[in-house]
Amino acid sequence: MSKPTVSVIVVSRERPEALRRCLTGIAQLDYPAFEVVVVADEAGLAVVPDFMKAVPCDVPNISVARNLGLAHAAGEIVAFIDDDAVPEPTWLTYLCAPFAALDIAASGGFVLGRNGISFQWKARMAFPDGSAVAMEVDPEKPTILTGEPGRAIKTEGTNMAFRRVRLVALGGFDPAFAFYLDETDVNMRLAATRAKVAIVPNAQVHHGFAASARRTDTRVPRDLSAIGRSLKAFVRKYDPKADLGRIFRAERNAQRNRLLRHMRDGTLMPGDVQRILKTFEEGWKADDSVEVARPNFNNPPDFLWIVPEFGDKPTAVLSGRFWQKKRIYAQANALVAEGRRVSILLFSFSSLYHNSYFDSAGYWVQRGGQFGRSVRHGPLVQFWTSKSRIRHEVARNSNIRNVGR
Repeated sequence: MSKPTVSVIVVSRERPEALRRCLTGIAQLDYPAFEVVVVADEAGLAVVPDFMKAVPCDVPNISVARNLGLAHAAGEIVAFIDDDAVPEPTWLTYLCAPFAALDIAASGGFVLGRNGISFQWKARMAFPDGSAVAMEVDPEKPTILTGEPGRAIKTEGTNMAFRRVRLVALGGFDPAFAFYLDETDVNMRLAATRAKVAIVPNAQVHHGFAASARRTDTRVPRDLSAIGRSLKAFVRKYDPKADLGRIFRAERNAQRNRLLRHMRDGTLMPGDVQRILKTFEEGWKADDSVEVARPNFNNPPDFLWIVPEFGDKPTAVLSGRFWQKKRIYAQANALVAEGRRVSILLFSFSSLYHNSYFDSAGYWVQRGGQFGRSVRHGPLVQFWTSKSRIRHEVARNSNIRNVGR
C-alpha cells in the first residue's frame, strides 16, 4: 500500500535564517511523497528553494497564514511545523503512519526543547478555559484517543498533521486566533465531532524558540497582548457561561509570576514587569471579533514533489573530541554534499550535560561530557569508556534518526 501524499506547511515571519535552517532539515526527511508549502513575508520568501511552494503573506496572523498554506496544499495529509523548529529525519514517516486507518483525523508528535534532549511537550488534553493538562500515553507506540465536546486531544502547532478533507470540512483555522490557542481551537472543533487523534511519540521535532515580536530568543516576553486577546476569544467561544473575570485574574497572575521569574533570573528589568503585564490587559480588553475571508480550499495547485535526494540511506555517525571538531565538521560537510544525513557526537573528558541541535550546514550535533548526562533523569555522573558512550548515544537515537537501519 502506497503512503499518502503529504503537504508540509511552514509559516514564517521576520525569521529568514531560522526558516532556512528549518527547510534544510525538512529536505532531509525520509518520507517518499511530500511537498513543502512555505507561507512567509518577503524576507522569508527569499530563502525558499525553487522545489518548494512559496506563498506570500504579510498579515501578522498565524491562522490566516496557515489557511493560505492549506489552500495551496495538494497532499492528502497536511502537516505543520514552525519556522524555528527542525524535524528529525523520520518525523513525517512516524507522524503520518496512523493515517493508514481511515478513521484517524489528526496526529501529533512529541516536541523537544532547547537542549534537544528533554521534551518540551508530550501528550496533552485541552479544555474550554484554554488550559491543557499532560496525559500518559505509550512512550513508543502511537496511542489513539477520541475527543469529546469540551475535552480535546491537544496537538502542538509545531508538530501536527490532519487529514486534509477533515481540516477543510472544519473551515481551516479561525483568524480570531492570530497567535496562541490557534491549533487548540481546531482541536476543540475536532473533539466536538468525536474525531480520533493519534499521539505519536517517535514523531519528533526540535523547537528552538527563535526571537519574534512577542518574545526574545531566551523566551522573555515582549508583548502579551495576543495571549490576552486570544484567551478571551477562546473562552467566549467554548465556555460562554464562564466567569471571564475569574479567568482574567488567574491568567494575569500566571503571567505576572512568569515575568517575575524572568526578573529573578536577571533576564528582565524590574521596571519592565508592569509594562509587559499591561499589554496582556490591553489584549484582553481589545475587540476580539475578526472578519477575514477564508481562501478557497478546493482548488490547490498541483502537488510539487520533493526529489528524495537523501533517500532512505542510514544516517552516518561521526564522533570525536572537541579538539577534533574542525576535521569532523569538514567530513560532515562532504557527506551532506553527497546526499547523506550526518549525526556528530563530540565528547569532552568531563561530566558536562549534553545538548543536541541541527546545524544550519545540514548535520546534527550532540555535544557534552563523556561522563555527563544526556537524558536529564539519568545519573549525574556516568562512567563510560569513549566507545561505550558512543554506542549508547547512537542506540538512543537509532529509531528517531534512521541510524543503523
